[in-house]
Amino acid sequence: MEEKKLGLGSVISVSVGLVIATSCLVSLGQGAGTVGVIFILAMVIACLLNMTTIASLSELNALMPNTTGGLAQYTLAALGPFPTLISMVGGYLFCNVLSCGVEASIFAYALGEVIPLPIPTITYTFIVTVVLLIANLNGVDMFAKVQDVVTYLMVASMVILGIIGALGLGTGEKVSQPMNMTLDVPTVVSMTAVAFWLFIGAEYVIPVSKEVKNAKRNVPLGMFLGLGLICLVQSILVLGFHNYTPWAELADSAAPHMLYGENLLGGPGRIWMVFVAALALISSQNSGINGLASICQGMAKMNMMPQCFAKTNKKNVPYVGVWFVSVLILFFAFLSSDSSDAISFFILVASVFWMVSYIFAHIDVLILRKRLPKAPRSFKVPFGPVFPVIGILGTAYMILNISTDPAERNAIWLITGVVFLILAVYSAFWIRYKMRMPVFKSVPVPKVMAMENSMYYQIRKRRGICK
Repeated sequence: MEEKKLGLGSVISVSVGLVIATSCLVSLGQGAGTVGVIFILAMVIACLLNMTTIASLSELNALMPNTTGGLAQYTLAALGPFPTLISMVGGYLFCNVLSCGVEASIFAYALGEVIPLPIPTITYTFIVTVVLLIANLNGVDMFAKVQDVVTYLMVASMVILGIIGALGLGTGEKVSQPMNMTLDVPTVVSMTAVAFWLFIGAEYVIPVSKEVKNAKRNVPLGMFLGLGLICLVQSILVLGFHNYTPWAELADSAAPHMLYGENLLGGPGRIWMVFVAALALISSQNSGINGLASICQGMAKMNMMPQCFAKTNKKNVPYVGVWFVSVLILFFAFLSSDSSDAISFFILVASVFWMVSYIFAHIDVLILRKRLPKAPRSFKVPFGPVFPVIGILGTAYMILNISTDPAERNAIWLITGVVFLILAVYSAFWIRYKMRMPVFKSVPVPKVMAMENSMYYQIRKRRGICK
């Protein structure tokens, strides 16, 4: 029997790894610059809301353990293949690959500004992506080693920079300004939509749960601890922002974390913050490549993606997915190298799909509880349907308030609707002619679990049930 390699510390690092990214540092600075220290309250609300999602996903993982595709398989069992394909292709693959590409290009641009060399900035992105590609092709052990070192260095650096600022120990000039720009409750509550992005992605540990020691305890506990750690670290940074960066400049800056580092410690602080941004990029991209490749593998096992994504190398790594995700990250990084503002807008569009997938997770819990009330679960969300319903309503509120600019918000909704329509046509065609399954009929849990076995589709192909 193969020994499982990931402990609780690795689970936390994977959970934190995708969540803290360069765009999160930007959102943190801009959110704090808009309302002040009170943004911490919006962060706590958003964190608690995301914890309801983590709770629902933990229950689903307890009901259907060791599933490679995670949410894809949960939704297939609860709602059927149609919403599964739409939520996973739009909410996970498109959103994450696009955001990872933009993260990489923004970091490369910042690095080029700090360390100007006569080379295209895309070179930095290429180097990072190739290194992480090789690391992920070498198995979960190498992935975990990279993730642990990078994540804990990143968190430690953020804590130190935050504490220096919060205690007023920086070498830069302190700023005299009010703690809060506003105490208006509706305004503060509306900022939870900005804060929501700071906590998305902790569930990426679920696709690798088969490699986790004592997964029943460590998977949910690691995700909850990861979100709590993120909230604490970012709250400390907000207190540091108050002492060293004018709120107005922070809100208007395209790189507020760089502004804070320079105001806090001068040139060394700017370089240190570039180091933090590099760690955030490596951490999020490493988690993204590993998690998305596993999700593609799980969807291939369900015949929702081409079967080549289910193939593994000698290290048991779904290498086609690793290559596919890495190449797409480079592609979107290249596209966004000169138009980061436009791509950042599309990240907001893609984030709506991610939120929709979270709503599906809560709905999955409610449906499977009703359908399988006595099925064994090592973890169950307490207080019946209360937290899943709160999660659905809260996430729907975030979608309705995805932007404070009405014109931008309407544009996001319009593009989301168009993408939904395209995905709906694609999903209906794929399910009907490739999977040869009813479009809206849910699949029994035992059958979904059986799809993990490679013999499942070999038998179906022999019988002519699927192509």
